[in-house]
Parts: sequence; structure tokens; C-alpha cells
Amino acid sequence: MPEPHLLFGSLSILMMVASRAGYFADIARGRTRPHLFSWLIWGSISAIGFAAQVAEGAGPGSWARGFGSVTCFLLVGIGFFKGEKDIRRADWVTLAVALSAIPLWAVTKTPFWSVLIVCSIDTIGYLPTVRKSWHKPGSEMAPSYLFSCLGAIFSIMAIRQYTPSTWLYPLVLSASNGAMFVFLLARRRALKNGGLSWT
Repeated sequence: MPEPHLLFGSLSILMMVASRAGYFADIARGRTRPHLFSWLIWGSISAIGFAAQVAEGAGPGSWARGFGSVTCFLLVGIGFFKGEKDIRRADWVTLAVALSAIPLWAVTKTPFWSVLIVCSIDTIGYLPTVRKSWHKPGSEMAPSYLFSCLGAIFSIMAIRQYTPSTWLYPLVLSASNGAMFVFLLARRRALKNGGLSWT
């Protein structure tokens, strides 16, 4: 029988592959239009989170973050060509706030506060995509976020050494991705039923 950490680590990668494969395929079909700013923030923070997990002995629990970081940056590149073109001032403010918080993380020596800053920046990264999806929920592939949620849950179960630096970030990711999945479904239903729209 496979060692449990390796098994859950493999499942976390499998969920992330399913998430990204579906997302890439939906972009190719012209349905999903990623917001460049969100994926830039997520890629940067995932790389930091991955490095922190490796340093703290997360073992297979770090695999999903490493995979996620690489694919986030791939989506940044794709976003230049096939991403959301309606970039607004609020999106630039979000990007500036998120990136300006990274130096704060770098000088924070307390592990708990460091990972808390990472989680906060990652959550901020959702704002451009949430704004876009409020108007156009069909421009995001909802199941991709569900698979990412499951990947984060499995990655927590795959962790070898539990410290705030190894488990808090994927816990936040499981919650935020799950919330995004529910938001997209709810927003699609609201628009279908003639729900309100921001201007």
C-alpha cells in the first residue's frame, strides 16, 4: 500500500492537473478569459508558499503549490493574448496593493505573520477575477476552482510536518477556491433569473 503522504500528495497533483487541464481547454474554446492580474498575484504567492512549505518539511504536501505556481505563470503568458481585456482602475489598485505587500512579507521574521501575509495577498488576488466574473460569470470555468479546492485539501493531508507555514496557506486556498466555485454558480443563476448587475 502506498505511503499515505505520497498517496495524498499524488491526489493533490491529480486534482490540480484536472483543474488546469479543464481551464486551459476552456481558454482554447474561447469561453474562459483569465484575468492577467489575478494569475500574476497567485503565481508569485504560490511560489513563495511552495518555497516556505519545502523549507518547513511539508514533503508531498508542497507538490500542489509547486505545480500551481508554474501553471499560474503559464496562465499569465496566455492572459496577454487570450485574457480579459477590460482592465479597470480597481484592478490596477489591487495589483499594486498585492505586489507592495510582498516586501512586507520578506522582512517579517515571525513564521505565523509571514504566512498570514501570504494568505492575505493571495486572497486579494481574487478581486480582479471576482469583479470580472460578476458581470461575466461564464468567462471563468467554475469546476476548475472546485478541483483546486480539492487539491488544496489533499495537499494538507499530504503534509509531513505540520506548522503554520505548511498548513495555513493551503487551508485558505481550499476555502477561497471553494467560495469562488459557489460564487460563479450563484452568479450564473442570478443572471439567468434576471439578477442585478453592477455598472
